[in-house]
Amino acid sequence: MKSVVDLLWKKRKEVKPVELWTYFDTKGVTGTSTVEQENEANTNSEQRITETMKREPTARELEIARLLKEEQKHPELLDADNDAVWSLKKAQIEKPSRQCPYLDTIDRCALDFDFEKLCSVSLSHINVYACMVCGKYFQGRGTSTHAYTHSLDTNHRVFLNLSTLKFYCLPDNYEIIDPSLDDIKYVLKPTYTKKYIMEIDKIGKMARAFDGTTYHPGVVGLNNIKANDYENVVLHALSHVPPLRDYFLREENYINIKRPPGDKLTLLPKRFGELIRKLWNPKAFKAHVSPHEMLQASVLCSNKKFQITKQGDAAEFLNFLLNTLHIALNGTRKTSSSMIYKIFRGRLHEFTRKVIPVETTEEARKTLLETDEYKEKKLEIPFLYLTLDLPAAPLYRDELLQNIIPQVPLSVLLTKFNGATEKEYKTYSENFMKRFQLVCLPPYLIITYKRFHKNQWFVEKNPTIVNFPISNVDLYDCLAEEMRPLHKYTTYDLVSNIVHDGPPSSGSYRIQILHNGTQKWYELEDLHVKEILPQMITLAESYIQIWRLNTSKTREQRAGETEEDEEESVNKMEQ
Repeated sequence: MKSVVDLLWKKRKEVKPVELWTYFDTKGVTGTSTVEQENEANTNSEQRITETMKREPTARELEIARLLKEEQKHPELLDADNDAVWSLKKAQIEKPSRQCPYLDTIDRCALDFDFEKLCSVSLSHINVYACMVCGKYFQGRGTSTHAYTHSLDTNHRVFLNLSTLKFYCLPDNYEIIDPSLDDIKYVLKPTYTKKYIMEIDKIGKMARAFDGTTYHPGVVGLNNIKANDYENVVLHALSHVPPLRDYFLREENYINIKRPPGDKLTLLPKRFGELIRKLWNPKAFKAHVSPHEMLQASVLCSNKKFQITKQGDAAEFLNFLLNTLHIALNGTRKTSSSMIYKIFRGRLHEFTRKVIPVETTEEARKTLLETDEYKEKKLEIPFLYLTLDLPAAPLYRDELLQNIIPQVPLSVLLTKFNGATEKEYKTYSENFMKRFQLVCLPPYLIITYKRFHKNQWFVEKNPTIVNFPISNVDLYDCLAEEMRPLHKYTTYDLVSNIVHDGPPSSGSYRIQILHNGTQKWYELEDLHVKEILPQMITLAESYIQIWRLNTSKTREQRAGETEEDEEESVNKMEQ
């Protein structure tokens, strides 16, 4: 049996739009399929037309006639499938949410837009629709497409175009316009206003997902597909850098950046921005996100160096992600060329001198020191992160036959960049002594600890615990003397802390982040999220840290503040 809509599309060119309501009455709701029915209709056509002209057309019939007439005048209104589509306008109905009878079949619990937008049958990424009943992806909307076949086989009627964000009813093939579907569009493509972004760090109220779970936007679990936890922690850490987060929350900031045709790097900022927007979505259906599309983009852009199914190094992935994003955003060597360099780039002086061989005599040593080859050379180099060397772990156990876990203060490790501490660096044929001194401090400082060392047989891990305060870390002494007056602010506060647990080959990663709205610390490991005390942060084996330059108070103000706090604590103890 032919439906009314199918009959309408077949006869749309034969029937004038103004007479469309007449066609419904002369042909009937089932159409004509035999010669006898056609002859009978032709014989009684004049009588039927006379009868139908006596009554007024319904609002639905007038709306369909108007839309078809509009399509004839404007062919550009046709959709991507070149099929005629008539919209259910809210102004022409009494109850907007009841116009399509299949809206109640939508199952929001089955919807998951985190995975790659591919047809589940043909694996095509062109013109993909999502079934609103089962959540599966299908291609096309025409009569010979997989989405059309799925609607007939399973009686699933409502579909969403993942590119245009339009809803359709299949196999009837009409567009659905209903305000009750806006929440689904927002989950697929979250959007943020400038006003909301400015106040996002002040929101301390928890949001409630559709499944009933409560969460803080930005503090949600990331799905570990197999062995991608090393990527998840890096993505979480970068998502809590406010300038970088605010930049990628607004898609118009980077969507129009032009790259050479066929350049695969254009995919990375798009996928990274989508993930950031989903992590900070206050209207999510579930309190976790799957970074599947972002991980696929990293596999493609890294030429399969960083894979989903194989454990990797979080520091190496961080280095790759920052540099690749900088290139994809058309960044150059200038600090202001991309948002990555504006946030994380600093500068330091590297002093290098060649080591004179030990067997050289004193006279020869004095002669060599005057040559250019053995003179100390200064080079200014930029950096995106600083690597701190950990002291070697002890080889012997204590009296209880337990492994000794050494501890070292962060201030001791930072002496590497004070301009006075030298360290020997060996090459195949020559040895060099190097020392470093900071010249320019970035707004956000990334510190990595060198925990893994590869020897001739396997990779070793250094278990040294680093003791550090979570706020007021001063780098004033690491600055060059001529650059100190130019830096009004030199103290940093901890934003996120990435921890590695277990052996190098089969270990796991977790991250501890500060939620600005509540000023509470949370620990995230895959899908598990829990609140922790600040005192627990320094007890783990930190691997990567992100510090924020405190620009609210100068170094002198914060130093005085610390002294006052100490005096207050002493007075309380005396009382």
